[in-house]
Amino acid sequence: MFQPDDLRLYFICGTQDISNERDIVDVVKAALDAGITMFQFREKGKGTLIGKEKELLAIKLKELCRSYNVPFIVNDDVSLAIAIDADGIHVGQDDENVSHFAQQFQHKIIGLSVGNIEEYQNSDLAHVDYIGVGPMFPTSSKDDANAPVGPEMILKLREKLQDFPMVGIGGISLANYKQVMKAQANGVSVISAIAQSNDIKTTVHQFLQ
Repeated sequence: MFQPDDLRLYFICGTQDISNERDIVDVVKAALDAGITMFQFREKGKGTLIGKEKELLAIKLKELCRSYNVPFIVNDDVSLAIAIDADGIHVGQDDENVSHFAQQFQHKIIGLSVGNIEEYQNSDLAHVDYIGVGPMFPTSSKDDANAPVGPEMILKLREKLQDFPMVGIGGISLANYKQVMKAQANGVSVISAIAQSNDIKTTVHQFLQ
């Protein structure tokens, strides 16, 4: 079952986030070894895998995560998440409405991106386990990222949502993650800070401190 502590260090990654000389399975394994608490497979952008190739990689990464008892989440691709029996799904405001697939994700984790108060007011959180709030800071990992809302957005949402699980996302690095945690996030989600790290073990340990 999902616990808010699962969000403590949430690694998001796809082949587009890995430099050419590295293998995504090796990167994710190193992150799992070092102690990430949740993983999201986000395969989006130019030149990324599709179809059977994407599915086979997702299965490999899911099995790897399960061997570490770390939840494996699929970004946006509902049919893939169902097909491979992922631990959950994360969708954005422009993706499929949660109510359309919630019945197929009973006893699974459902995450939703919420960038501001207006999006919160327009979101039905009845079937949602956690929200990803952001972008916290400017980010280069997502081509379609909105303007940063800053850690103060978590504080604003806390006033409305009390202890609802929230994870900060977008542009989070070792230089700024403490600002997000001070704003009462349950954790931080990172892409390039881990995916591009030359020493994943040390990077993860520093985040977990």
